[in-house]
Amino acid sequence: MAGFFERLKAGLAKTRERLLRAIPWGADPEAVLEELEVALLAADVGLSATEELLQEVRASGRRDLKEAVKEKLVQMLEPDERRATLRKLGFNPTRPRPVEPQGHVVLVVGVNGVGKTTTLAKLGRYYQALGKKVLLCAGDTFRAAGSAQLAEWGKRLGLPVIQGAEGADPAALAFDAAQARRARGYDLLLVDTAGRLHTKQGLMEELKKVKRAIAKADPGEPGEVWLVLDAVTGQNGLEQAKRFHEALGLTGVIVTKLDGTAKGGVLVPIVRTLKVPIRFIGVGEGPDDLQPFDPEAFVEALLEA
Repeated sequence: MAGFFERLKAGLAKTRERLLRAIPWGADPEAVLEELEVALLAADVGLSATEELLQEVRASGRRDLKEAVKEKLVQMLEPDERRATLRKLGFNPTRPRPVEPQGHVVLVVGVNGVGKTTTLAKLGRYYQALGKKVLLCAGDTFRAAGSAQLAEWGKRLGLPVIQGAEGADPAALAFDAAQARRARGYDLLLVDTAGRLHTKQGLMEELKKVKRAIAKADPGEPGEVWLVLDAVTGQNGLEQAKRFHEALGLTGVIVTKLDGTAKGGVLVPIVRTLKVPIRFIGVGEGPDDLQPFDPEAFVEALLEA
């Protein structure tokens, strides 16, 4: 993970520029907060979260406004205060803590075009580097290119891939993959799924079926259901997240393409609204640019030039 913090800062450059360029941190506090309000809204933090942040910073009476803003943003990005306190004891922005999934199966979902398959392959690489024995499932059976794409990633990374024929039942394939994980002694199964609009009820019901099939093959699984969101969608991504959460009970969110947008603040309303943690963020196209999400490292990279 060498160079983690440098890659994070580089990936957040557009959002950081929007937040910092117009804020006179050394000026009159009220003038700073007025400019900060505009910048936070422009970065897609959202009206409600922005108002809460400004209210608490004002109430704190702190002279060092930047540090007060940092502390509040960290709390909003990791709302469990006890957990946030414990993290501070060992925080190191250059060496993030590993993301350890619950259970042995991670179901990865999201709408079309967010980069699910590539993200899943990068997750495979990440857990492979942690020494885990990883199995991939090409559950996007509607798109021939999706299965082929994951198979190519598997070949490149040396990871086995469970595949089915084009048009095969994704629930049946997920069932087979979950059974294979147990039989072959793999530590972790990552299940890809076809992209689908969160507004299409039939397709969402199909995802529920996939989740049930995994549970039948491997009771208690999937231990995690992670939603992949494209940061470029900003506040629209929050509505997507709500629908997927209602249908599947999300346990985490992965936000991709943060390097391509100035809307990186959308992570705040996602955590604040869903009470679901951000697990990883994508800050580039490279295989190592999917980074474990650490609220303190994120805020540090966001507010320090």
